[in-house]
Amino acid sequence: MEFRRAGLLYLMDILSLIENRLGETYTLHRRYVNPQLVRVLEVIGYNRNYTRAGGSRLMDAQGREVLDFLAGFGVFNIGRNHPLVAQVLKDVINMAPASMVQMDVGVLAGLLAEALAGLAPGDLEAVFFTNSGTEGVEGALKIARQATGKSKIIYCDRAFHGLTLGALSVNGNEEFRGRNEPLLPNCVPVPFNDLKALEIALSKKDAAAFIVEPIQGKGVFIPDPEYLPGARSLCDRYGALLIADEVQTGLGRTGRMFAVNHWDVVPDLLILSKSLSGGYVPVGAVITRRDIHGKVFDSMDRCFAHSNTFGQNDLAMAAGLATLHVIEQENLVEQSAVMGGYLEKGLRELAGRYELIHDIRVKGLMIGIQFGKPSALSLKTGWNLLHKMNEDLFCQMITMPLLEKHHILTQVAGHGLDTVKILPPLVIDQADADYFLTALDAVLKDAHKFPGSAWTTVKNLGLRTAKTA
Repeated sequence: MEFRRAGLLYLMDILSLIENRLGETYTLHRRYVNPQLVRVLEVIGYNRNYTRAGGSRLMDAQGREVLDFLAGFGVFNIGRNHPLVAQVLKDVINMAPASMVQMDVGVLAGLLAEALAGLAPGDLEAVFFTNSGTEGVEGALKIARQATGKSKIIYCDRAFHGLTLGALSVNGNEEFRGRNEPLLPNCVPVPFNDLKALEIALSKKDAAAFIVEPIQGKGVFIPDPEYLPGARSLCDRYGALLIADEVQTGLGRTGRMFAVNHWDVVPDLLILSKSLSGGYVPVGAVITRRDIHGKVFDSMDRCFAHSNTFGQNDLAMAAGLATLHVIEQENLVEQSAVMGGYLEKGLRELAGRYELIHDIRVKGLMIGIQFGKPSALSLKTGWNLLHKMNEDLFCQMITMPLLEKHHILTQVAGHGLDTVKILPPLVIDQADADYFLTALDAVLKDAHKFPGSAWTTVKNLGLRTAKTA
């Protein structure tokens, strides 16, 4: 109790509280939050204790600057701590707004809804605000089921739509589904990018919706050109709604405002979150057609057919409006496309020189670098050894030295995929891209030496992990 009371003494001076307790960060998390995450960070050398950030840069407690090519899993499209968003939030706080009255509606929510409707494809104009991507998925599933009167939901293998129970029911990753069965009934998986399988699943005409990430976040899997238009056509034919989960792909990440724009597809429901917040206040949105919305909120008695407490809070709405302004004023959608093309060119050049790279998948600044078994006998020996120990070990040989030696933050794209995922803020410039490519070149050069220190380091990591599991 004394431990907690000591902290409360500083609550009136947050700067002093942080300064006095910063050295206890990992101790606090180990004791009160998630000790297993702390163990992971310490084992892979990611326990940096970051203290400040701006744009595409992080600063750790030792004063080391880190180039952020993870962007909070896609939250910081406009960069970290953007001053315009910060100023807008300060202005709103200084207004002492009447936020979350609940039995009223706020102007900021109306303005953000208007702005999102103006950006959304087709005739999507009815907006429901949420606090996160997974809450947006939950809301979209409910809306689809209520609007159609059907309960079946079709989703894709390897899909990631969140970790709450409903979202998890349409999550195609077994490592997350485990220990949670039974999940929601009548949720049917199909392979991603397979129109024949999708048609079979839809053909009984009993599906409320097909939910899909236009580009799968786990692995950065990009569909064939005909897939999403074909899915749109099949949903129309068999009476199902098409839900596009743009939580990570939306708002410029792929070089278009929304990923569905690449294929001129208009979904029935579109889910946003992550970068809409500007990295300050959690916010999300489900945007749908007015006729679909009207089937759920179809009477005064049902004005709260789906609701939440914090979804329309004024700070979140202001952060969303400011973020959209920054994206437009700084041409970040175009910037994403240009810098994505620049990085793709550099990565393909590296792939031509290093046989461990098997594929490069790029849409804007959503990039997957997939590695695969090499043909050289010595490298193949190392590859087999690491995969026998743990199928997720190899990519740590890329991500760990990128951070330790070159101060670039990246991470793997998903379990068992041998893929490193690149999600930098959309504000990066050519110098940032060149620095990353040069660093990756050096890391790959070390990884192609077997036996060598890079392989030994990761093998020892696997041994330590096995002993402490």
